[in-house]
Amino acid sequence: MHKFRGPARGLILALSLFGFAQTAPRRLQADPPSVCDDCAKWNEPRAPFRVFGNTYYVGPTGVSSVLIVSNAGLVLVDGALPQSAPLIDANIRTLGFHTEDIKLIVNGHAHYDHAGGISALQRFSGARVAAGGAGARALQDGRPSPDDPQVAYGNSAFPPVKNVSAVEDGDVLHVGDVAITAHRTPGHTPGSTTWSWRSCEGGRCLDIVYADSISPVSFPGYRFTGDATHPSLVPTMRASIAKLATLPCDIMIGAHPSVGDLDGKVKARAANPRGPNPFINPNACRALAAEMTKALEARIAEERKTPGGR
Repeated sequence: MHKFRGPARGLILALSLFGFAQTAPRRLQADPPSVCDDCAKWNEPRAPFRVFGNTYYVGPTGVSSVLIVSNAGLVLVDGALPQSAPLIDANIRTLGFHTEDIKLIVNGHAHYDHAGGISALQRFSGARVAAGGAGARALQDGRPSPDDPQVAYGNSAFPPVKNVSAVEDGDVLHVGDVAITAHRTPGHTPGSTTWSWRSCEGGRCLDIVYADSISPVSFPGYRFTGDATHPSLVPTMRASIAKLATLPCDIMIGAHPSVGDLDGKVKARAANPRGPNPFINPNACRALAAEMTKALEARIAEERKTPGGR
């Protein structure tokens, strides 16, 4: 047997190592984690799964992230926490897809628990990013906008995102055969945007809605009914809730899995895999709208009990 000696052997070894370096997969580099009371629990791993057709859940346990597969690349809805980006990447790969193939990332609202992972995922994939109005500016700033009801919380910053496109109500974004529509639903944040698309499975096509947060949550002392620093947000929130209730909505996915009981649906499907898909519920968006109406009215009643109430 011929043996390589001296410089020739070293040259071949060097070329082999060079070739390996050229083919070794890139690794996603996550940003520093957000710290909050619920962050560790929210970021616990969750096995990814198909919701319906080309739509998959790829987020961690407590904050949603949804993958839509087109014939020309992937669409990702929300990036969860900064520390969620590696989990989302791993979940996408577990499903047999490639994070590098993400062409578009859309955001529901610019808070650290929904926008935190977007910067790392964008850097890794080169995807374009889109969000509604004030949300696009907040993503680029890496913090909620000054008129956000939660802006005063001390841990609200997140990794800034570059080159974000602002969308208007009704704008439709395309990646291959996927068309995803923006529905402006401000209130929870000024830029809050709900997203919808069609998904088909076995010849059956359904309307899927990613319902952005629409709850009246704020830092202590903020008044949704308005005060000397800002006008009432009540008409805005009522309009957003009413819009959600009227959307074509066969399947609803919330910004947090607890919205719409995602865990219950996953368990129900596992218990009866040949039965009806528990995610399909044409009343889901109306039910969420009714729930949020009650929450808003309770908040209004609470504020009216305190000085300065209307």
